Amino acid sequence: MGRITRHLAARRPGAGPIRDWFRAGWTREIEQRRLFAWLAVAFGCGILAFFLGTQGTPSLLAPLAAAALLAATTPLLVARPFGLALVLAAVAALLGFAAAAARVRSVDGPILARTTIGPLVGTIEGLDEREEGARLILRVESFGTLGAEVRPVRVRVSYRKANTLKPGDRIAATARLLPPPEAARPGGYDFARDAFFREIGAVGSLVGKVDLRPPAESADWQIRLAAAVDVARNALTRRITDANGGQAGAVAAALVTGKRGLISPETNDILRAAGIYHVVSISGLHMVLAAGVVFWLVRALLALVPFAALHWPIKKIAAAVAMVGVTAYCVFSGWDIAAERSLIMTLVMLGAILVDRPALSMRNLALAALIALAREPDGLLGPSFQMSFAAVAGLIACAPLIAGRGRHRDGAGLLPRIVALATAAVLGTLATTLVAQIATAPFATYHFQTVQPFGLVGNALTLPLVSLAVMPSAVLGILAYPFALDQPVWWAMGLAVRGMLTISTWIAGFGNAVVVVPAFGTGALGLLAAALIVLTLPASSLRWLGLIPAAIGIACAAAPDRYDIYVDREGAGAAIRQRNGRLATLGRPPPFVLAQWLKADGDDRRVQDVTGFEGARCDRLGCTLTTPDGRVLALTTDKRALGEDCARADILITRQSTPGGCAASIVIDRDFLGSHGATAIRLTRDGPPLASAKHPGDVVPWRATPLRKPLDPPGTSLPSSTPPASVLPEIPDRTRDPSDPSGDEPDGDPLQ
Repeated sequence: MGRITRHLAARRPGAGPIRDWFRAGWTREIEQRRLFAWLAVAFGCGILAFFLGTQGTPSLLAPLAAAALLAATTPLLVARPFGLALVLAAVAALLGFAAAAARVRSVDGPILARTTIGPLVGTIEGLDEREEGARLILRVESFGTLGAEVRPVRVRVSYRKANTLKPGDRIAATARLLPPPEAARPGGYDFARDAFFREIGAVGSLVGKVDLRPPAESADWQIRLAAAVDVARNALTRRITDANGGQAGAVAAALVTGKRGLISPETNDILRAAGIYHVVSISGLHMVLAAGVVFWLVRALLALVPFAALHWPIKKIAAAVAMVGVTAYCVFSGWDIAAERSLIMTLVMLGAILVDRPALSMRNLALAALIALAREPDGLLGPSFQMSFAAVAGLIACAPLIAGRGRHRDGAGLLPRIVALATAAVLGTLATTLVAQIATAPFATYHFQTVQPFGLVGNALTLPLVSLAVMPSAVLGILAYPFALDQPVWWAMGLAVRGMLTISTWIAGFGNAVVVVPAFGTGALGLLAAALIVLTLPASSLRWLGLIPAAIGIACAAAPDRYDIYVDREGAGAAIRQRNGRLATLGRPPPFVLAQWLKADGDDRRVQDVTGFEGARCDRLGCTLTTPDGRVLALTTDKRALGEDCARADILITRQSTPGGCAASIVIDRDFLGSHGATAIRLTRDGPPLASAKHPGDVVPWRATPLRKPLDPPGTSLPSSTPPASVLPEIPDRTRDPSDPSGDEPDGDPLQ
């Protein structure tokens, strides 16, 4: 190490101040051993290259072989540290590419290609109770006459009469299934991609009566175990809810079991407006607090035993017990993606205690990121991974500035010490919340298009309740639950939750508690992410280089390009910008799609408040209007009007297939939407450029292709159309709330 440092520090004749500054910073990075964290960055870059650049199925052997060849050259580069660092980064990037390829291969399965109704037989793997009915995850045994090569492995369905069903039941019913819906706008959230990595090949609903069948003898033990855990989670959810009643009980149950289906939309909106919705998603905050409570209890109990306190490493014992406890909690809470990432991070931090290392460091964070990305490379594309690791990186980088606030002087009296401790707690909460919000702001704004200006106040007032009352009660309640002595604990926990809801309701009443901002592009997000990485990972003054991409990224995000026309992926309707600058509807776009268009446009109106386009002329064959720049736009709903509309319209939108030779400049018909998906148009003087959610040449595994199209018998398949809202997957977080459509993705928890 000393030889490398001297080599780097040596000045060359003619080296300028900038080169000297860079060399000094590089030397310090090596001395502080901060280069390891960049391996996680390179690993992530390889994953991004896979998802953003590949077409088709790349070879898994190619990146592994290239990584092995590069790794073989590292002994030759010991004396050239910069070259060695570049080679190791390339190796990490190739391994990230290979991990993504392997992940796709491991989950690849059939995807339903068109809306289909038929008899379904399957086993319930998971059941989430809702305010009305339930949502089921079914492992499919048979569906209509589809063979195994085209039948989805797993489907997600809703059912309004699921009170007699439970996980593990084998059922038979008639199901209406459709392909997992793709993005509702160009650059928007793609549920089909998330469904693919959860091995969900279709979504829909059960209709009519559901019959129970004898359990399959060949049921996998993992399925039985997952079903048993889900049964226990649902039972505890109901027990906590019944102990408190109302929304306080629903929120308290979600804090313990992760089951959020009983929380009403109004309560969700209140929690989001206060900036504390992350507390009801089992994630980093829960894992850290649960591990901390177990760690403190075990260490305190062992400290009461003189022999143990004097002869045993009670801190390490407490850390080991906390690792076991937090793993068990993760299993019980459903072991979803966000909780798993949080568990990895927490285990790495606790493991550092066992080997006498600092628990919170960039090396540990990088190690946790590498493990999480190796297991689930697709997580890199979602808000959970991005926001959680960004927040922790920011907190580690700013720890020297946050630490030590409110220290009391030696010899101070009792009252000054109490004041000092209280001041330190308040300042620490405010500082950490502020840092976490700044670090996660680019990702939260990009994914959800919302900002909570009073989130700092909400977190400062509610997190003490969560940390000091809610989570300790949750741990004690779980311990008392097997003895049936848990009811008083849940009641006490409910009091703290009611206080949290009262504070949240007060903050939600402020003006502009939720600000909707226009969606910006992936380029701005990439620049802001690069800025965050450069500002947090280095220990030297090299970190200030991050201000350059930060400034450019903020400028790009502050001036997004807005589209003037949005077209539904099924052609059911559109939204067109009027002369007043606001969007108005044409036709009947689905409510959840319209909500996403409004948020992307920075419009905070409710769907119910959006009016039809002023001046549009509509009849039972369709609608026509003149856009603000003078173009004629037609939305044709009946094929009898296609000939006339093709002749007079500049822009034609229809769910039908247009005849050849249509004279319209822009034709968005059934065939176009099938290959391009949701489409947006920007009206300019040079002509209306189009953007679409997908492109005909794209080959991605989470989209159904003609090769995967099921061959249904006559009468079992429906034409592609927009299904009723009750059948579509709920997308509460990306339409009216910030969570993912499956309800499994956490909602911006800084510690997920």
